[in-house]
Amino acid sequence: MEFRATALAGVWEVHPTRHVDERGFFARTWDPVAFAAQGLETRVAECSVSYNQRRGTLRGLHFQRSPYAEAKLVRCTRGAIFDVAVDLRPASPTFRAWHAAELTADNHAMLYVPEGCAHGFLTLADDTEVAYQISVPYAPEAGAGVRWDDPAFGVRWPFAPVVVAARDAAYADFAS
Repeated sequence: MEFRATALAGVWEVHPTRHVDERGFFARTWDPVAFAAQGLETRVAECSVSYNQRRGTLRGLHFQRSPYAEAKLVRCTRGAIFDVAVDLRPASPTFRAWHAAELTADNHAMLYVPEGCAHGFLTLADDTEVAYQISVPYAPEAGAGVRWDDPAFGVRWPFAPVVVAARDAAYADFAS
């Protein structure tokens, strides 16, 4: 696996190393020893999948409050997404900054999002599926989010979403 640090503290792009032969390729998508060597969380408490019918579907920006803060490893298994992490850690040198990566079924890239960051994505294709490995079990009472278009972060989405859940559109401004 190749780990590429991003400008956002603790956020990594992870690229599986392909072993190619006449059958196709084989690549490891999870290796706790390799993740630990980078100082990343290695607990996997849940694995989830998100299916999205329409191009332009926005999910996020979500996180869980402490003590249920979660790290995520996100991978697009069908279609394509513009995947975003926003740093919400006040003591972080990249507080309120964001990083985006295009994750596709073809590039097999993954995004590691540490605890204390919000996560969301915009689908770039119809029938997109996203797989998550999550470090702690989901706790509904700890679920929270920030608005996808909040000027406090200035995320530059590739285009305006067509489908946004009412809950995601209703988050208050971060500054408030």
